[in-house]
Amino acid sequence: MRIAMWSGPRNLSTAMMYSFAARGDCAVIDEPFYAAYLTMTGLQHPMRDEIIASQPSDPEDVVAGLIGPIPRGKQHFYHKHMAQHIIDGVPRDWIRDVVNVFLIRHPARVVASFSAKYEKPTLDDIGFRQQAELFEQVKALGGDPVVIDSADIRRDPEGQLRALCARIGLDWTPKMLGWPKGGHEDDGVWASHWYGAVHGSTGFASAEGEVPELTGWKADLSEAAMPYYEALRAHSVRASLRG
Repeated sequence: MRIAMWSGPRNLSTAMMYSFAARGDCAVIDEPFYAAYLTMTGLQHPMRDEIIASQPSDPEDVVAGLIGPIPRGKQHFYHKHMAQHIIDGVPRDWIRDVVNVFLIRHPARVVASFSAKYEKPTLDDIGFRQQAELFEQVKALGGDPVVIDSADIRRDPEGQLRALCARIGLDWTPKMLGWPKGGHEDDGVWASHWYGAVHGSTGFASAEGEVPELTGWKADLSEAAMPYYEALRAHSVRASLRG
């Protein structure tokens, strides 16, 4: 099984990659389109040169790796993707050949966290619009996309991961609830800038507190992202369990 997990920044995505890696039967890859995205857009992200040097910059080469032989002879292949990396010029037809899961988080939490490390992000930087677009494309291709909210995972890791595994046809294992401290060998080269907190963890953090109250441009950005978040949230694993 190949699992494409579509997220945005600051969204539990690295912890989820560690969770799937901890299964033992699952190879993982960390944001494989990042170098292509930076090369194609010219954006000046932290560690830009190191990122471009560490990965293929041609998106066709990236796709070939994603749908080619699974690394290390593993049974499954987990792709940690940032939805905002899938810009015009990046192939999308391959998504029909993978299981597509959308990992979402309340926009106010994303904006508060991401803006602490990236100066004045825009809607295109935080991935909500692109997640919603990809969700609709997966459905149009006949797929059955799954949505899971990071807040629900942190509130009930075992329950949500069991439900996710059931939805995608993957055997559940409690190994998914923990991982060794200090990072993973397949971390992207950018891990030193972004992954400090998760490198100090051995499992999912406890439930989040109240949604932060934002002001000014941060509030405007969160408000702009909310319709996309709410549309995806309506399809979440938690919502389906209630339904």
